[in-house]
This record gives sequence, structure tokens and C-alpha cells, in this order.
Amino acid sequence: MSVAQLTVFVTLIVMNPAQPFLLQDLAIVMIVAGVVTLLFHQLRQPVVLGYILAGLIIGPQLLPFPLIANEESIRTLGDLGVVFLMFGLGLQFSLRTLRAVGTTAFVAAALEIMVMLIIGYQLGQWFGWSRMDSLFLGAMLSITSTTIIVKTLADLGMLKAKFAPLVFGIQIVEDTLGMTLIALLSGLASTGELELHLLGGALVRTVVFLTAVLVVGLIAVPPLLRYVARFKSDEMLLVTVLALCFGVTLAAVKLGNSIVLGAFIIGTIIGEAREIGQIKLLSAPVRDMFSAVFFVTIGLRIEPQLLWQYAGPVVWISVAVVLGKTLAFSAGTFLSGHDPRTALRVGTCMVPIGELSFIIATLGLSLGVTSEFLYPIAVGVSAITMPLTPWLVRRADRLIAGLHRAAPAALVNVLAVYSRWLERFRSERRDNPSRQLLRKWFWQMALNVALSSGAFLAAVGLGDRVGQWWPASPAWLGGARGLLWLGAAIVALPSLIATVRKLEAFAMLVAEISVSPSVGGKQTALFRTIVMRTVFLGGNVVLALWILLLSSTLLPSGPAFWVLVALLVGVGVLFGRFFVQIHAKAQVALRETLIAVPPPPEAVTTPLLHRANLEQVLITSRSPARGRLIRELELRTRTGASAIGIERADGATVINPGPDEELQEGDRVLLLGTTTQLAAARALLTGT
Repeated sequence: MSVAQLTVFVTLIVMNPAQPFLLQDLAIVMIVAGVVTLLFHQLRQPVVLGYILAGLIIGPQLLPFPLIANEESIRTLGDLGVVFLMFGLGLQFSLRTLRAVGTTAFVAAALEIMVMLIIGYQLGQWFGWSRMDSLFLGAMLSITSTTIIVKTLADLGMLKAKFAPLVFGIQIVEDTLGMTLIALLSGLASTGELELHLLGGALVRTVVFLTAVLVVGLIAVPPLLRYVARFKSDEMLLVTVLALCFGVTLAAVKLGNSIVLGAFIIGTIIGEAREIGQIKLLSAPVRDMFSAVFFVTIGLRIEPQLLWQYAGPVVWISVAVVLGKTLAFSAGTFLSGHDPRTALRVGTCMVPIGELSFIIATLGLSLGVTSEFLYPIAVGVSAITMPLTPWLVRRADRLIAGLHRAAPAALVNVLAVYSRWLERFRSERRDNPSRQLLRKWFWQMALNVALSSGAFLAAVGLGDRVGQWWPASPAWLGGARGLLWLGAAIVALPSLIATVRKLEAFAMLVAEISVSPSVGGKQTALFRTIVMRTVFLGGNVVLALWILLLSSTLLPSGPAFWVLVALLVGVGVLFGRFFVQIHAKAQVALRETLIAVPPPPEAVTTPLLHRANLEQVLITSRSPARGRLIRELELRTRTGASAIGIERADGATVINPGPDEELQEGDRVLLLGTTTQLAAARALLTGT
């Protein structure tokens, strides 16, 4: 444990001197959790269940006397565990993987969540539960455990199987949709009613927050972490990462979003930094410790008598989870263009519920909108589906073969025809560059609108406080709220100007495609002009109405409104070119972050010592390796040689450099490898 990690740990313990037994309670929690999870590891069972069992052991329900003095303090540390757990999941999120699997991930994940929400809700109603209990049950069942899936595939040696990228991509989308679902449930719990306008408002707020934070973060955070990493201080890098984690999480809460959403999205952003390998190593001990405490707090809340009382529903729900998830994921994967064998392999992997399901159960209980029995039911279903997953994966081939033999020949032919039709449809879409360009421009405009919306939503969230901070603000500008709106509009101007410019090009291309010379004849140019202006003006009207709707609570009435509009137009005219340049630079920075090659894990291929040679390579100003990390170069993977030492230009020496060591001009890199490997490494580092 580093100095920073130890500092965080000690600070959490001593921050509240009114709790003299916190250290004792924490020691008991970690000791019992360590013993139980060691046993579970020996039995080849998920350690998450061991943490939950540890919480049950030390809690007040199982033993005649509780082992901990202050359960509330442990639950407070468990809340930090939620933040670190979702932050860790975000670090595993890969936008590149999501792009690679494309439509499959969205179709399969969305279909499964919808199916399991319906199944869970109907089961709850069948059991006679309340509407909120039924809704939270459906949400709990709709999310799959990422950690259990990864562990299962790793234990079975299937991480590099053909279907594995699909599984990970689907899991990424499902985690994202799960974050949105948690935010929706948080907003819904305030009234306890299923009102569509509340769901719509929560969804818009969540999407805008996600988009704005994601884009701004991808532009600003990787350069910040790159700058901090230059100091070669693990402590400084970890503290910076933790500051970003808690800062964005706090911003999410202040803007009305879920705490887990903020932690997840900042983890996703940091996951795109090139220092991600080092960050994972530094943050893993902190994450693991507090995540363990979180799962222990789940066990603290379990009442065994309730679990026994609801044993019947646990069994029925587990059966529904296995069948529903397998069929839904398989159907979604097949419908998006994959063969039945691959689809069923994906379906059998995605059965267990876990971390997010517990978080959803905790959410409903903490908000006071669900019953106590949902917690033990979630744990019971998880206890059944977690160990069942490896068994299903091992027997997937047998299941596939049996279904293939039992399926009618007509059904097999229909499935084959559908696969061929879908492939032809995809080929036609790829061969139409105009429609591809329209889709690209549409999503670019949607992104810009989301960024602009984020600025106005943030201003709305600060509206009440600004009036208190500046009570004597000028009334002719609408007071503090009017000035706040003007500030948000100026911040949003780069995105708004880019949207209008892109909308003009979009309208011209729509007119070009929709009115062909064979249809318009001699009036083709006139018809195209009409279509272009209609699309352009209509789009601008919709954009203006959307901005006014978002910021209606800030805008003044009467002359003050027109004064603000005039000021905004004046700023746009005077500094329009400046705003365009800002937007262009932001686009470049975002593109550089997203197109950077992800650093793969280096394979261990160090040659045997009796065949190895040593060679020293100088990094000059013209070397392609200058300014790059060893991880980025994939030195060992691509050449087989290993860098075992670096002598800096200032005389400093780095022995056995790690993959996150940056090569600088003047470095002398000591390489170990065979003659062939050293030649390849020399060419990679020097370009000669």
C-alpha cells in the first residue's frame, strides 16, 4: 500500500473522533471477510458471496450478539465502496470495444433489459407485491454481473474466444443502461408513482449529463493525467485520480443524478488515458478494500428468516433469470447478425446478477420505497445464478448441438435466410456514402446539442443559489438568473454555432438526395432550395425552442429578455470566429483521445538466458519512440525484446522500467533479447 493509500485509510478512520470503536469494527469486518473469502476461493466460489456471508456472520441476525459496535459507521464506509466499485467498473469500460461490436451490443443489452424488466415486474405482481417492489425487482434482474462473467471466462480460458468481445461489449452497454436505469429509479422514488413525464425528464437529464461530462472529460482529463504522470510520483497520480473521482461524483449528486452514475462516468473517462495501466494498479487496493466493505454491509442487512420465508419466490425468480436472460441475450445477438451458435454462447454467459443488482436493492431500501424482503431475495438469486454460470458455459456446446438436432428444418432455413438478408442489408448501407455522411452529421449535431443542454441544465441547477450570492444584480438584465442564463449561453455558443453550421450542410445534402433530376425535372434546383431552407429553418426553430424550454426558469420576461438576446447575438457576431476555433480544437483533442491505440497487455516472451544478448539504443529527437510509453510501443509483444534499464540524459537510471515508463530524448535503453529480436527492437525505437 502506497503512502497516499495509507493516508486515505487513516484519514477515514480518524475523521470522526466521536466513533472510538470504528477501528475495532473495521478490523473485525476485514478479518472475518478475509477468512470467509479465503474459504470461498478454495471452494472455487465467487468471493462476492464470501463478503456477503461475512456480513451475515458479524451482523445482529445470525449470532446472539453482534460483533461490531457501530453498524452505521461501517455502512458509511460501504457507501464509499459503492463509489469505488462503480469507479472501477468505469475504468474497465472501453469506448473502442463498444464501437467495435457496434449494433450487437445495443440490441442485445436493450432487449434483455426490457424483457427482464417486464418479467420481474410481472413476477412481483404475481407474488402480490407493490408496484415499486415489482419495478425494483425487474431492475435488479435486468443487470448482469460484470465481475462474475469476467472471472468465469478467465477460469475457463475463454477470454480470447471468438464470442468474448461480444460479451464484453454487451456488458459495457448494459452497465451504461444500468446507470441510466438507476438514475431513473432515483428520480421515480421521490414520488413513488410511475409517471411517464418523470421518467422522460430523468432520462433527458441523465443523457445530457453523461454526454456533457464525457465529452468535456475526454478533452481535459487525459492531458491533465499526462501532465501529472511526468512527475513520476505514484502518490500524486493517485491523489489526482481520487480528486477527479469524488469531484465528478459530487457534481452528479448536486445536479440531481445518481452517485453511482458520477463515479462510473469519471472512471470511463480516466479509462481512456494512456496512464490507465498505472492508474489501475494504484487504485485497485483502495477499490478492493472499500468494495469489500460494501458487500459486507449487504450481508449486515440480510435477515435469514426473511430469506427462508421467501425461499419459494427466490427459486421461481432464479428460474426466470436463467431462462429469460439466456433467451433475451441470444435473441438480441442473433437479430443483430450473428449465427445461432455464437448467439447461444453469449446467452449462456450472461446469466448471473451481482454488483449493480445489490446497488439497486440498496437504493430502494435507502430511499424507503421498497420492502425489506427484496434485499435477501436479490442475494438468494445471486447465490444461485453465480455458481450456475460456469456450469452453463461448459455445457453450451452440448446445448447448442441438442437444439440444432431438435429444431425443425423449416426453422433452421428461416434463420439462415434471415442471416443472409441482414448481411446484404449491411452491405447496401456501407455502399451508400451519402447516407453514411448524413448519419455522421446527425450524431455530431446531437452531440453538440447535448453539450449545449448540459450548460443550461447546470445553470438551472445553480439558479436558486446565485440569487442568494448576488442579491443586488441588475434588474434590467433579469437579475442574477438572467446573468446566469447569459453565462450559460456564452459557454454553449461554440457548440450552438457548430450545430447551426452543420445543420446547413445537412440540409443541403438532404435536399440533394431527396430531389433527384428525374423527379424535379427543370425545377430541380428550385425544389432543392425549398427543401434545404425548410430543413434548415425548421431545425433552427426546434433548437431555439429546446434551449428556451430547458432554461425557462431562468429567463426574465419583457424587455430584459430581449436585452439578453441582443447581448448574446452581439457576442456571437464579435467572437464567432474565436468560438469556431475553440470548437475545432476541442474536436481535435477529442479525436486524438479516441483514436489512440489502446495499450494491450504485453506477452511474456523473454528469451532464455543462454540465447540472450544485450544492446544499448539511443533515443534521439528523430526517434519514433520519443515521448511514447513502453506500453504504447508494445515493445515486447512486437519484437520479443525487453527493456531492462534506461539511462536518462541527466544521469538518472531506471532499473527494470515498467510499461508506463515514457521514453525521452537522450535516453539510452538497455535491451535484452536474441539477435533477431534486438534488430526488430532497434528498428521500432529508432526507425532505422
